[in-house]
Order: sequence, then C-alpha cells, then structure tokens
Amino acid sequence: IGRLVIGQHGILSTPAVSCIIRKIKAAGGIILTASHSPGGPGGYFGVKFEVANGGPASDLASDKIYEISKTLEEYAICPDLRVDLSRLGRQEFDLENKFKPFRVEIVDSVDIYLGLLRNIFDFNVIRSLLTGPNQIKIRIDAMNGVMGPYVRRILCDELGAPANSAINCVPLEDFGGQPPDPNLTYATALLEAMRSGEYGFGAAFDADGDRYMILGQNGFFVNASDSLAIIAANLSCIPYFCQMGVRGFGRSMPTSTALDKVAKVMKVPLYETPAGWRYFCSLMDSGRCSLCGEESFGTG
Repeated sequence: IGRLVIGQHGILSTPAVSCIIRKIKAAGGIILTASHSPGGPGGYFGVKFEVANGGPASDLASDKIYEISKTLEEYAICPDLRVDLSRLGRQEFDLENKFKPFRVEIVDSVDIYLGLLRNIFDFNVIRSLLTGPNQIKIRIDAMNGVMGPYVRRILCDELGAPANSAINCVPLEDFGGQPPDPNLTYATALLEAMRSGEYGFGAAFDADGDRYMILGQNGFFVNASDSLAIIAANLSCIPYFCQMGVRGFGRSMPTSTALDKVAKVMKVPLYETPAGWRYFCSLMDSGRCSLCGEESFGTG
C-alpha cells in the first residue's frame, strides 16, 4: 500500500468510510471499531475490512485473508513515523520501501459525507422543518462516539437545528463511561429528554455511526423493524429514490415482517437475508436492493 487516506483526528463513521472508498476508488478500507461489542482495554479491539464497493468483506475475501495470515513470518514497524492527524492535506514520508514517497492524506470526512447526503435528501425541506414557523424540535444523542462531529455539522450547522439539539457530541475513548449502544437501556439521557414532551423527534447513534434508534414525542419507541418499514413507505419523499426508482427491499431474518407488508402494497420485491451486512451488499451489487435493514437498527 503506497497511499493512506485518514479522517481528520482519526475519526470516521462507518458509512463515511464506505462513501470515501467509493469516491476515491480505493482498494478497500480498514475501520478500527468494537462495533456491537464493548470496546476498550477490558473489551474488544475490532477490525472491519471494507472492500472496493464500500461494503464489508465477503466470506470469500475474509477466508482468503485468514489463509494468508497463517503464512506470515514477519512484519516491520515504523516506530518513528509521526502523522499529524489534525492537519488536512497530504503528508509524504520515505519508508525505504518500493513506494517513494509513501503518502498519507488527511481528509475532512464530515464534509465529504455531507456532499453525499445532499445528493440523497431534500435539504431545503428538512431545513424548513427544523427552522420554519411550524418547526419541530429534535434531540440527537451521539453517545460520545464518532457521530458527534457529523451531528453538529450536518444537523446543526447545515440544517439549522439549535446547538442544544445535539448532546454527547465529543468523541471519547471510554464513551463517557456508558456503552454507546442506541437502545432503551443505555440511551437514558435521550429517553428522559423525550419523555418530557418538549421534542417531536429523537435519535441516538452507536459508536461507529452505522446504527440508530428513533424515539417519537413523549418517548414513543420506534423499533428497528418499524423504522425500516416507515422509511420504505415514504421513499417518495426522498429525491434520490424519485430519480433512481426502487428496485427492492431487504431485511435480515430476525427482523419482523412490517417491511413485507410495505413491499406488497408498493409491489416491490422483498428479500430476506441471514444476519450480517455483507448479504445486503450482494443484493445491492446485483442491482436488486434499494433499501435494507437489520434487527439492530442498521439501515442502508
């Protein structure tokens, strides 16, 4: 590998990694995250490998990586290599290998991901919902994971939600001592705020930003299966789907049949997959799936 692209401050959401891989036509991407598992010194140090389509490695790719790992005899490290993760732009190094120079590029991942979202959603309509005369008050909990910078930049700066709409937006190594799992057990600060009735919409994100929980007014809980079905039933409100059409829906096996009912009314094919995001990727790559989701609030 002769070139690395890294998010500023080392912070990237999993969807942003996918976005950047596709944008720059990278060979793949590595995400260091415990994902669903408890992270930290007493937990797990997770490694996700994303392939060139921006999705997780297939069983075939994972098996090949494993086989190669059994043949490794040595590795080299560069203890003196220092990369300034806060400085945007390209940095070059001489590692005395075949890549001269070895390039490291620090990018604003929030800005790149924001550009993608502008091509999917109607920002003017959302902005009017958050700032207009009939504005809805929202409450978004980043749970001290990587989503904080995205929530602040996109929902507050770009779409006009008040700054106090977003809470726990500073990424912390220990996530503030609370597991960054968006559910009723751990997103208690959001749940209490929503129960007050002051906010019309609430959401919490997990540590690496690929799962969410939605709460309605007075703390009304929208489960993962229903939130997926609601999005599917309202795809005509999203410009991307108006332009591209809807080819099919996908859901994981443990998810309820709420999406099936929507698919039947819309006359759209529905696919049930085993648990695991890579199965959705196969559907997407084959052109058969436009919207998919799993039992733990992952949606794409």
